[in-house]
Amino acid sequence: MIEELTTDIRRWSAPHPEWRPRVPWAQEVACFAVTAGDDLVLVDPLAPADEEPFWVELDRLVADNGARRLAVLITIHFHARSAGDVYRRYRDRLEVSVHGHPSIDDGRLGPGVPVTPIEPGRALPAGAEAFAIGNPRRRETPIFLPSARALAFGDAVVGVDGDLRVWQNSATGTNREWYEQRFLPTLRPLLDLDFDHVLVTHGPPVIGHGRERLRRGLDAPPWSMRSG
Repeated sequence: MIEELTTDIRRWSAPHPEWRPRVPWAQEVACFAVTAGDDLVLVDPLAPADEEPFWVELDRLVADNGARRLAVLITIHFHARSAGDVYRRYRDRLEVSVHGHPSIDDGRLGPGVPVTPIEPGRALPAGAEAFAIGNPRRRETPIFLPSARALAFGDAVVGVDGDLRVWQNSATGTNREWYEQRFLPTLRPLLDLDFDHVLVTHGPPVIGHGRERLRRGLDAPPWSMRSG
């Protein structure tokens, strides 16, 4: 269920919690676990409906890596998903923290789950760093994980047919001039980061040569579910 992509990065997928056959979006969404010394970082974790085998595997991953701290990093407020369940399961065993956009509250995580707001420039566990995107700013922050040389996206960038593309959805608008002048310029500075891998929620990740693949994705036309 949890597959190893590199020695530091693992991935699993689960059915989208809001997917319906008549809704044209990806049925499966991806989640990631990144090991960094004593830290285990979970990016946008979602437990499958058949939860117990997943939790058994995650327990084993925590034990095998000797993790002392567990951090949940939420790239976009929609992806709070199982963050509260992770916190409640491990809080008595490890030092657990949940980090996400300030708009995330008890309504998404359940009562008693403290959330540390993600702000660009503010230190995150395992040396991770979040970046603001969009003009006006979106409630999504791509997260750079330097220990794994990986860059994680929520919804802004997706994997399509083996390539990376910028997802043009209702949040990014349909105006091409707006897209090119106010959205892409906020993504291009990410190419200055030192990463090899791109981790995306929708579609396959890119393992190796991720910066060049992202560069090509930013130069390509935007992708939408209608354009395919």
